[in-house]
Amino acid sequence: MKKRILALVLGTLMAVSMLAGCGGKTSGGTSGGEAAPAAAENAAGQEAQEAPAATQEAAAQETAAAAGKHAQNNEIVIGIPQDLDQSLDPHYTVAAGTKEVMFNVFEGLVKYDSTGNTIPAVASGIEISEDGKTYTFTLREGIKFHNGEAVDLDDVIYSITRCKEDEQVNAQTRTGLACIDKLEKDGDNKLVMTLTEPNTELMSLLTLAIIPEGYDKQDTAPVGTGPYRFVSRTALESVVLERFADYWGTPANIDKVTYKINEKVDALINGLNSGAYDLVSHMTSIQTAELDEAEFNIETGTMNLVQALYLNNAKKPFDDVRVRQAMCYAVNRQDVLDMAFDGLGFLIGSNVFPAFTKYFDESLVDYYETDQAKAKELLKEAGYPDGFSMTITVPSNYQPHVDTAEVMAEQLKEIGINATLKPVEWQTWLDEVYSGRKFEATVIGLTADPLTARSLLERFTSEAGNNFINYKNEEYDELFAKAITCYDDAEQVEIYKAMEKNLTENAASVYVQDMADLVAVRKGLTGLTFYPLYVLDVSTLKWE
Repeated sequence: MKKRILALVLGTLMAVSMLAGCGGKTSGGTSGGEAAPAAAENAAGQEAQEAPAATQEAAAQETAAAAGKHAQNNEIVIGIPQDLDQSLDPHYTVAAGTKEVMFNVFEGLVKYDSTGNTIPAVASGIEISEDGKTYTFTLREGIKFHNGEAVDLDDVIYSITRCKEDEQVNAQTRTGLACIDKLEKDGDNKLVMTLTEPNTELMSLLTLAIIPEGYDKQDTAPVGTGPYRFVSRTALESVVLERFADYWGTPANIDKVTYKINEKVDALINGLNSGAYDLVSHMTSIQTAELDEAEFNIETGTMNLVQALYLNNAKKPFDDVRVRQAMCYAVNRQDVLDMAFDGLGFLIGSNVFPAFTKYFDESLVDYYETDQAKAKELLKEAGYPDGFSMTITVPSNYQPHVDTAEVMAEQLKEIGINATLKPVEWQTWLDEVYSGRKFEATVIGLTADPLTARSLLERFTSEAGNNFINYKNEEYDELFAKAITCYDDAEQVEIYKAMEKNLTENAASVYVQDMADLVAVRKGLTGLTFYPLYVLDVSTLKWE
């Protein structure tokens, strides 16, 4: 990546060097006195080539043996670039990487299918009254938790109430569930949910995990109802899941799934090539190019996130909208994709990604056409005619975000902004940037959980606890207040689109892309299914 960026700056110098090198090597004939040394070199070279060839063959056999053992044992090993949250309690998790793994362990009354629609899970049936204020759920017969206990209505009521009232649950879920007035049993298998007003996004919110009431070890030994059960976790090393034999639905194919944690990108690539890993997600084309084509299929989807240069709106000079707009004009996002991702990815212009089809406003994608003259003019108006220096904090374990930051830093130099990258470990990023808000700018990807426009946009209201960029805009807050009290779907969509436009016009951040998701899958392992949310469903994978 760094070589490709330097190519822009040093292109001419490199071209001259290459020409000089070619001239020296293609000068043709040699004198008789050079013939003997040349023959000796050729002989030595042949011997040197034979030894590596034998070593490579042995390495290839080792790799094949390791991969074959996984298939023979009906297990897979997945490489991931970050450890999971300290607490594995599904109602308290923060990191998208944690939710990506635990998607296989937990289920709600409903769950998402691969198209993003909600389908029955813990509930086998759902009835909704005509006025949209009464939901009746039928509990699935015979459904069990991973600890062998039967799921009952008390567990369901406990789980929903906890997510509605517990301050540790993310704000989008809590406020979304505030419309629930009563939860009442109707016999042993029916739950009647009464709302104070209709909620068009309620079904997505009810993907929240149903967990056993009274169980107090969810943070370290989580128990759910999904196709896989949690077995063990070794901090900074691994997480192990096993197929749940008593799963109510279509059983998973793979018996054992081990997630190996390694924050070093090279180690993930080496793990694939050595046969240690069978699958790694969220790779770049530069990384997949280092893999043996004979051993892997590269599957392509989207990550379903908003990657952006997020700016701390409470810090100078980013508290000035003109500075933020200048940065938007300075950045060429297509060049970011071309240089860091071989052109793969989907440009966005606000904090909604394309999978949100009816909410995604395509007109915002090109709102800021690259215009360095305009950018410099805005900086001058804001009192920074000579630019300024800034720091971009990036999680070092996510190479795509580091690559994006590097390209953007080079582009910002063109208008006098000197951006220095500060790579940090993932937990440091969570503590200092996301929770502590002690940063100027960062490149990261934000996902939607649950899969609602509200979850993507509420976080930037002035008082939102997870508004880590400190965006404060009175009009935006007013629009959100209207959106959550609007019960007409078409009208609500337009309000959410107005919120998107507000973020764009005020340059809350420099929006880049929904990243392409390149997944390296060892040949023989099939069934990978992409979802319109940030998850990896391992229940569909199988060895052929």
